[in-house]
Amino acid sequence: MSGWRHALRIGLVLTFVAGTGYGGALPARAAAAFSTELSGLPDEFTAGNRVETLSAVVSRSDGGGCVKVRWSMLVRVQGLRLDQLKVDRVEDSGSFPLEIRTEGDTARLTDRQLDPGVLCPGRTVTARYRVAFAEDVGRGRVSFAAEAYDPQLRLLARRTASREVVGEETPTPAPTSAEPTETPTDEPPTEEATDEPTDATVVEPPAPGGVAGRPVADSGGFGIVQAAFLLGGLLLFLGAGLLLRMRRLLRPPADPSFERPRPRWH
Repeated sequence: MSGWRHALRIGLVLTFVAGTGYGGALPARAAAAFSTELSGLPDEFTAGNRVETLSAVVSRSDGGGCVKVRWSMLVRVQGLRLDQLKVDRVEDSGSFPLEIRTEGDTARLTDRQLDPGVLCPGRTVTARYRVAFAEDVGRGRVSFAAEAYDPQLRLLARRTASREVVGEETPTPAPTSAEPTETPTDEPPTEEATDEPTDATVVEPPAPGGVAGRPVADSGGFGIVQAAFLLGGLLLFLGAGLLLRMRRLLRPPADPSFERPRPRWH
């Protein structure tokens, strides 16, 4: 009897483990009054760090009250590795903290906090994910499963989608044309007319030194007028000296007989 009890306990433990494991276990049944949609998915993902933004939206159609939501995204890849995939949960304030668990080719990204929004009848709550693939991805496939939970971790709604992942195409070089190239001619290129002033019309600024409005030649130095004054003074001096000398030569010598007798003192 004790053996059956131990077997029953082991069976209950295994059942609990299978129900709580995320890798191979099926998700819990979603509530009928809630639904989730996935939007922003491209026709196919292109590798090369090209970022795509996915949106998961949960809504409520019954007349119940409002409830907070915790999001969890299940991602599975085929033909590529998980380390070639980048997923970031974002809100208006920036990145949202995630708890990430991986097993083989599957990863689960669960919000560490409840979503800032509140799910009410007629209102929705949205989670956004930024997805990108590395440049070295050749070709593969990725599957998403967006799940919305209440604060007690009861599944409200779930939506899945799958897309192909293709590598970034390298541009092919354009074919070279066989047309002959034009031979350069010896004619000089013609200059186009411009509105810029030529050297003949450029007005140079006045040279430094001198008084404004005064010719540059009068601003200083030994000019022609000074030389003329100096030459005239020199000629006048030579002429006066020549006249004095001629006067001395033409004066008659004095007669000694007409000398006045000097008085004698006895």
